[in-house]
Amino acid sequence: MNASAEFVLHLADNALILGQRNAEWCGHGPILEEDLALANNSLDLIGQARLLYQHVAELRDDGSTEDSLAYFRDQQDFLNFTLLELPHSTALAPSARAERDYAITITRNFLFSAYMLLVWEQLQHHADAQLAAIAVKSLKEVKYHLQHAADWLVRFGDGTEESHARAQAAIDFLMPYTQEFWSEWPSAQAVLGDTTVLLSAWQTTVHEVLTQAGLQLPPSDGYVTQGRAGIHTEHMSYLLAEMQSLARQHPGATW
Repeated sequence: MNASAEFVLHLADNALILGQRNAEWCGHGPILEEDLALANNSLDLIGQARLLYQHVAELRDDGSTEDSLAYFRDQQDFLNFTLLELPHSTALAPSARAERDYAITITRNFLFSAYMLLVWEQLQHHADAQLAAIAVKSLKEVKYHLQHAADWLVRFGDGTEESHARAQAAIDFLMPYTQEFWSEWPSAQAVLGDTTVLLSAWQTTVHEVLTQAGLQLPPSDGYVTQGRAGIHTEHMSYLLAEMQSLARQHPGATW
């Protein structure tokens, strides 16, 4: 793959995997309004993934389709950020049973949406007209995703003692994974150019919201995850097994 196709595939994988994760709240939301909000968030992301996979298929011109890219690739072929495949808890063992923590979900959505807002803003002016059009559509959606997550993060941080503690624990747990947003990658640089400006703007947004929420910004150093290079956690295999099982049991089936 050339750099452009690889980066677009990365964007598609990000949207699909986070859409799948957020869809796990369907029927399990803490309140009805949030159940619907996360379902709509997932539909937005999966819609973005479809458009991006279709564009990847065109760029690659190898007979691939949006369905083959989503359902018939193995774990090591996915290029999503590691952050997005993590479960809705701090449980490290994929087989461990832990209650979903809405603070983890909201914090992840906030950190990633703050990043994607900047990416879509930049890509809406890209020379690739189809990618630019996808960016324009996606930008409208991610603005809502960011506002929704930021509002809830402030509520958690400025709420009860327990909600504050959960929000702080979530930001402490997830922040190190955001290093992967900014680690050097030729494909990202080929499409986005210099990302240092994006990093500064992202840090400003994160700092402003955490300050408003009364939360402390933790350090983000340590091991840099490599989901973008196809090196994933064990959580990814469980997610793909659930997401891909029907398509793989009935290849070529149509509704």
